[in-house]
Amino acid sequence: MTDHRSRKQLIRERMSHTGESYTTAHRHVTARRRTAPIPPAGLIEGYPAFGAEQHAPSALSRHLLGQAGLEISEPMACGLGGGIGFLYAIFEYRAMNYPLLTIVAQHHPQPWFDAVTAHLGISTETATSSTTRTALAKLDAAVDAGRPALIVVARGSLPWHSGVSEMEAADAYPVVVAGRSGGEYLVDDRADEPRRITRDELSVAWAAHRKGRFALTTVGRPMTAVELPAAIRAALRTTTAHLTGPVLGNNFDANMGLAGMAKLVAELRDTGTKNGWSRRFSGPLAFEAAMTRLAECLTWQYTAPGATRPLYAEFLNEAATTADLPLTDAAQSCDRAGEIWTRIADLAGQAGPETDPATIFGHIADLAAAACEQETLMVQQIGAALG
Repeated sequence: MTDHRSRKQLIRERMSHTGESYTTAHRHVTARRRTAPIPPAGLIEGYPAFGAEQHAPSALSRHLLGQAGLEISEPMACGLGGGIGFLYAIFEYRAMNYPLLTIVAQHHPQPWFDAVTAHLGISTETATSSTTRTALAKLDAAVDAGRPALIVVARGSLPWHSGVSEMEAADAYPVVVAGRSGGEYLVDDRADEPRRITRDELSVAWAAHRKGRFALTTVGRPMTAVELPAAIRAALRTTTAHLTGPVLGNNFDANMGLAGMAKLVAELRDTGTKNGWSRRFSGPLAFEAAMTRLAECLTWQYTAPGATRPLYAEFLNEAATTADLPLTDAAQSCDRAGEIWTRIADLAGQAGPETDPATIFGHIADLAAAACEQETLMVQQIGAALG
């Protein structure tokens, strides 16, 4: 995969040459080879694959569980991780000349692998350290014993994420250290082959996540049979609960779930207050930044294409069979919502200097309202299926 800056440039160039939508151009630019992975020398035996078909956190979870002896699909890992969610917020920083739009369209804020294993009832082991030296020693012991480790680093400190903005460089970012080879660590992060990173480079990225206390999480082989239908039901309840709220139990819940979608619609349509997009994002620089950010946040940033809704619809269809639940209607509603979020991403990605902000803000508001209606219906359908 390309880094953030190169990816944006390549997507724009492809759109201008082919006339494709943002989502289609993004898919071609970031397309992965679909051939079976060839384990490199020194790779831990049993680690199933690298990279992600659609959603990186789900893929990491799937790979860790596969190495531990439990095989599930990427859509199933997505659903078990809580699947979809919605966080809408606008932040203002002195160092930036325009507000920073943020939409997190996946389950949030619980760490993804924690949610997957909690719903499955699988225990994990997490070790923390107070120094880099101790942390690396524990990491070496884990991977050398055949136990890949999930660690959280600062995304901007990884060599292959060199294009991350200063505002997001310290973002907590999970990766899996799958093994060691030739004095380097083999890291699973969005690529078909392991990312290779030196000891010093990993130390810097790991230490830059200051709140993490050098935590590393491993999972052993499941000791008892996993009750997948029960795990699916628990995960469905988590998703619907977080969409309907409350999630955090404080005032910020107004920015989350269906309430967050309604707030997005209201502020897109607001032409009279300082919170409205017509004031916040009407200037050329702010407008361009908002449109770029909106397209990214509904396609790959904290999400998967279509705001993760198409992948979650796949989970619902798989869950219907696995857990014997009537989820076909819910899957269709979710898929329709995904189509709408994709249209929004395409509109934002194709916006340019000639685009009238007021017109596109109104169009996006209408589409977001329609997506919210579909997701409200989906929540009701899942609730009815669970009984």
